[in-house]
Amino acid sequence: MTDGAVQGPPTDYRLLLPEDWFRIDLEPGRRDRSVRALVDRQFRGLDDAPLVKQRVREEMLAHAEKAYRGGGIELYLGLQSAGPMPLPASLVVTLAAPDPGGAAVPVDAFAEYLKRQGPSEREVTVEDLPAGPSVRARLRTVPTEDAGDAVLGNTLPVTSLDYHVPVPRSTAFLLLSFSTPLDALADAMVDLFDAVAGSLRWKE
Repeated sequence: MTDGAVQGPPTDYRLLLPEDWFRIDLEPGRRDRSVRALVDRQFRGLDDAPLVKQRVREEMLAHAEKAYRGGGIELYLGLQSAGPMPLPASLVVTLAAPDPGGAAVPVDAFAEYLKRQGPSEREVTVEDLPAGPSVRARLRTVPTEDAGDAVLGNTLPVTSLDYHVPVPRSTAFLLLSFSTPLDALADAMVDLFDAVAGSLRWKE
């Protein structure tokens, strides 16, 4: 490439996740196989709980389908634990497609938009990540049947953390959507989510 040549957007991205996080392939043709592999891993050596295993599989499939319908391109489920205590968490990566005829939205303007449009309790800030300036939004929600949370097995308050990261030389955004139902450990889990978001790097 000659000096001064205009580059296009990055070709890919890279994230560093804890080793106990499992990737679910969201493509409909491969989703079931990914979920089955994860459930088999979690229930390895436990042959006396087929009904529980089936319920967990159905909940994971519903979660993956919801992520796919929302435009998700990757889903990660955290399987780590602290001693006997599981530390459930998830990450959905979504690419908000670029507007071919539009201009890039400044992160400050996007942050103000989220503050005006979202719930008042949502915390919205602009953060400088190694991957570039981004909009960070944290929210605690209580699941409701109207929102369909009961279908996914959610009965506890959920803390979510979203990072809206502009894709360089593009009008697209990469959205990192973290969540955890661990209300008592929400701050510690958010620290972990912040660290994962901070590991984001673009591949040219």
